[in-house]
Amino acid sequence: MSWFPCFNQVFFKWLLFLAPGLFYGQLSDLARIEYTNLPSLSSDLEFVRTRALVNYPIRLNGNGSYLLLGIDYSNINLILGREERPFDQDQIDGFQIFDFNIGYTAKINEDWRFGARIVPGFSSNLSARKLGFADAVLSGDLVFIKDKKEVSGVDVPFRLIVGLSYGGNRGFPYPLPFISYYRKFHPRWSYNLGIPRTNLQFHISERQRLKANLQLDGFTANIQDGLPLDSGSSAESINMSLILCGLQYEFHFSEHLEFFLRSSYIIDRNIQLRDGNKDNILLLDDTHGLSLRTGLRFKI
Repeated sequence: MSWFPCFNQVFFKWLLFLAPGLFYGQLSDLARIEYTNLPSLSSDLEFVRTRALVNYPIRLNGNGSYLLLGIDYSNINLILGREERPFDQDQIDGFQIFDFNIGYTAKINEDWRFGARIVPGFSSNLSARKLGFADAVLSGDLVFIKDKKEVSGVDVPFRLIVGLSYGGNRGFPYPLPFISYYRKFHPRWSYNLGIPRTNLQFHISERQRLKANLQLDGFTANIQDGLPLDSGSSAESINMSLILCGLQYEFHFSEHLEFFLRSSYIIDRNIQLRDGNKDNILLLDDTHGLSLRTGLRFKI
């Protein structure tokens, strides 16, 4: 039984028509609180991220077109150890990321749906305590969706999403293909193949799930006023890219509210300071290790 009967009867009844659209992944979440920790087990650097987001869908007409507005905020702390480094460590121990999500989705025909999202925002250490042009970032997505998960007469439910994604502050600051193919091939088993996330899911019960996953992660941020290095150069930004694989446990309190706990192994970690031309000038960390992530999701 849902914990939110009033919402189920009034709000979610029409909101679920949005589900075949763009808003899988990040934008399928109406609200989310998330905590991530990469402990310094095998390196001299610990990464801690606290993230909160909220999205609000607006129905534009009766033909399945929606506008979605939202905000996404992250506080990131880099906890450096005792290792000597050629710069003032206090200038890069904390970063703030704020995104404003503007999404649109509409039906193309009975089989396909179009989705687009533009995400202006800023990503910075805010050492100057004010925003500048260099702190601004822009991200976006353009996708096409074919969803047969809930359609009668389909022997094996599936969903296909193809498109292009660009993230100015996601750790991979160049265009990436966005591919997601979901299929439930057994009452207890399903999989999702794609970029930036792939998983194999075991449905333990109606409320509990276990996922084996592989995904890309990271962040990019400006360093205000530059970070002088002992070499005489100056670091103008920081970039962290991750490739993770691991297990995730989910408990679904209701159809729309879930708790998740994920433990991942870092296959590849690359944390670089970059100059004004976005060229890498100093490697901060490239060790493997563990990533722990937990949170609550209130989703479509």
